[in-house]
Amino acid sequence: MQSKAFLRIVALILSAFLVLTACVVPQSAAPTTAEPAPEAAAESSDASVPAGMEAFVEAAKAEGTLNVIALPRDWCNYGEVIDSFKATYGLEVNELNPDAGSGDEIEAIKANKDNQGPQAPDVIDVGFSFGASSKAEELIQPYKVATWDTIPDDVKDADGYWYGDYYGVLSFMVNTDVIETVPQDWADLLKPDYANAIGLSGDPRTSNQAIQTVHAASLANGGTLDEPEKGLDFFAQLNAAGNLVPAIANNALLARGETPVRITWDYLALAGRDQMAGNPPIEVVIPATGRFGGVYVQAISAYAPHPNAAKLWMEHLYSDEGQIMWLKGYCHPIRESDLRARNVIPQDLLDKLPSVEGAIFATVDQQTNAKTVITEQWDQVVGANIQAVE
Repeated sequence: MQSKAFLRIVALILSAFLVLTACVVPQSAAPTTAEPAPEAAAESSDASVPAGMEAFVEAAKAEGTLNVIALPRDWCNYGEVIDSFKATYGLEVNELNPDAGSGDEIEAIKANKDNQGPQAPDVIDVGFSFGASSKAEELIQPYKVATWDTIPDDVKDADGYWYGDYYGVLSFMVNTDVIETVPQDWADLLKPDYANAIGLSGDPRTSNQAIQTVHAASLANGGTLDEPEKGLDFFAQLNAAGNLVPAIANNALLARGETPVRITWDYLALAGRDQMAGNPPIEVVIPATGRFGGVYVQAISAYAPHPNAAKLWMEHLYSDEGQIMWLKGYCHPIRESDLRARNVIPQDLLDKLPSVEGAIFATVDQQTNAKTVITEQWDQVVGANIQAVE
């Protein structure tokens, strides 16, 4: 996406509703070029199978399993998304390493190029900058879903190698049982009130969410989308002040008061707040400055052991039903404009979304540059070894 205010991004997405192209049924072997999905031209005899997709579904069922990776069930409502896929098509879903970061997903593809077993991911859900780099390394294969033309051009690869799925904005998730004064902006995090309290939701050397957190901090501290170094300086100050906890923050650590201020995507914070139901009480803050929007993308591994199941998974995700399931988890689905234009989103879901007006989105080149700078300089500039803990 271009670096624009949030309202302009929404306007861009709202303009993206085009006519669907003609489609063909994928064969059991992985295609060498992007193939659009089967056209729903006739009524299906099975209500659980989209019209015109029977042969496609049967090819996926013959494979029997889908290997996903880095999909926590509380992330974007993925629990319901996965369970509905299994219930609809009768396939097993092997959920690999739910807490992995984007870099871990890419490494899993590389490590399993010659492995058709259960450790080889079929599909990945990664940060925006990882789509283009994965294509350049020939780690992913092209495929265009039936709703391809309703995905905005700025958030998809023209050849179908990767495509945006949803986006959110970074926020502060605060346990108010522990924190008396809730931080409202990035600069607040440097105050003594937050000693040994602030946790990143990933390792900035591998995690897209953590990398973009540093990028956002740069915007709030005099940097630009092209200059993420200010974000590294900010976290160096945070670490020197004793406020940064060297642990990958999650809801369990937040609830126990070990990382009572968690920096995370707004959809994760809001879903976690709902799940905790006041025990402990949670406040979610969209910071006043440095509002940073992040798009994630989907792709199919070039070495997917179950290529048809992978394509069927994509059809599931990019259907109206799949997109609305993401919205139920507070994620803005990439086809939101098309869904809104056709009035298919329940109003109660729209009413639950917080205002993220003014959020800024980085381009692929800006994110790629930021990823390089942050991952390579984190140890030298910040020096905090952010690790997962039990």
